[in-house]
Amino acid sequence: MHNTNWHQLAADFNPNTTAVIDGHAYPVTSARQIEKVSPVDGRALPSVGIGSQADVDHAVSVARAAFEDKRWSGLDFSQRRKILLKFADLIDAATTELALMDCLEMGKCIENLVNDDIPVCAESIRWYAQALDKVFDYSSPARDGAMGTVTHEPLGVVTCIVPFNYPMIMAAWKIGPALAMGNSVILKPGDRSCYSAIKLAELAIEAGIPPGVFNVLPGDGSTGQALALHMDIDGIFFTGSTETGKKIMQYAGQSNMKRLALECGGKSPFVVLKSCRQLPFAAQTLARHLFFNQGQICSAASRLIIDSEIADEFIPLLLEQAQIYQPADPLDITSRVGASHSIAHLSRVQAYVDQAIEQGAELLVGGKVLNTVSGGAYYAPTILTNVSNDMTIAREEVFGPVLSIIKVASEQEAVAVANDTIFGLAAGVWSDDFSSAHRVAHQLKAGSVHVNSWGEDDATAPFGGIKQSGMGKDKSILALHQYANVKNTWFKY
Repeated sequence: MHNTNWHQLAADFNPNTTAVIDGHAYPVTSARQIEKVSPVDGRALPSVGIGSQADVDHAVSVARAAFEDKRWSGLDFSQRRKILLKFADLIDAATTELALMDCLEMGKCIENLVNDDIPVCAESIRWYAQALDKVFDYSSPARDGAMGTVTHEPLGVVTCIVPFNYPMIMAAWKIGPALAMGNSVILKPGDRSCYSAIKLAELAIEAGIPPGVFNVLPGDGSTGQALALHMDIDGIFFTGSTETGKKIMQYAGQSNMKRLALECGGKSPFVVLKSCRQLPFAAQTLARHLFFNQGQICSAASRLIIDSEIADEFIPLLLEQAQIYQPADPLDITSRVGASHSIAHLSRVQAYVDQAIEQGAELLVGGKVLNTVSGGAYYAPTILTNVSNDMTIAREEVFGPVLSIIKVASEQEAVAVANDTIFGLAAGVWSDDFSSAHRVAHQLKAGSVHVNSWGEDDATAPFGGIKQSGMGKDKSILALHQYANVKNTWFKY
């Protein structure tokens, strides 16, 4: 990949932009388009049609027909596994094309895509292909004259709605278990990351997934609303903002009470206690898991809660690490951080920073839009100190490379501040005192808690939040259960 001329490939870029329904390209009926400008350098990109109510109805009808005739769910485990493994292999083989799509459309670095997003996407599909026979049916304890069985059956037609920031990984975390369990799927990608989703559907067809089983319908909020309200969709699985997640809950309740799993926003605390002796490593870890991907990470460690006794020692280490994550040309394979997803988004990030300063925070570094590549969308790694937990910057998800430093006087105060949030996606604690680390980890209210680490991950471990960060889990065997109905059948003899 280091010898690939990515700029030349970008100059010749011409992706497919048409929805894929029933195994072939499907031009949407609406004339409305998602107009596209690359956040890399402002170049115009091909627009994508917005799915209308009629298009949603068609996609659901096709998916329902595919489910009812059992062209996919009726295959035995070994057949589904073989096809999904081929699908994963085709994703790997299409790395160059997929990487260029996501780089130009949403701004992520080629290096990140080639070495992280696309391999993880393929491996997630591969993992679920191997795990699909690990959801075991069983019998209820027998008694004289009766026997019960407990079986798992696919939900039916499910919708997966994924965001722009990790389009390939988020798609795989959802379509992998959904397809493994035998469902028919409609994938709605983020409106700033459509191209790679369309390509995934094409690869699925090539792999042998039958027509109508995996469909991709791009669109905007109206498309997502139509899917969430549809009476013939059995489940909706969403990753995105808390605000949108609440709307989807409302739509599901207004319609047919469809199955829900929501992975929403976060404002994750990174707690450093005075017993921590790994300050350089902690600073390195924090910088990577906040400034990477321009801070567009749902579980970003955006609140540093640190004992005031060690803050003066830690902050210079953090400032040094921040310089490593300056954004650069995403099409350069050596770049570590690329663009934000849009110039409009930078105005939102800047407004949060300006408001924090007005409320009393001190800007240590960054706090400005950068002209990294002319016409592109780039924001400097930003660190604010003297932040109090009641400031807006500490309460709301910025989704940018902005760190808020909150100083505390004790372990008890650190825990109280960490948990004083509507979110509960991820949290972490750093300490060289095992008892303190264990005690704080136990008290932190989050779906994932890291001790002297951040971002550790594996397909076997579930991911998802509590509180207003959502419900349900991506990844692991638990995800397979979300895409199945459990049936209890009794036999009398």
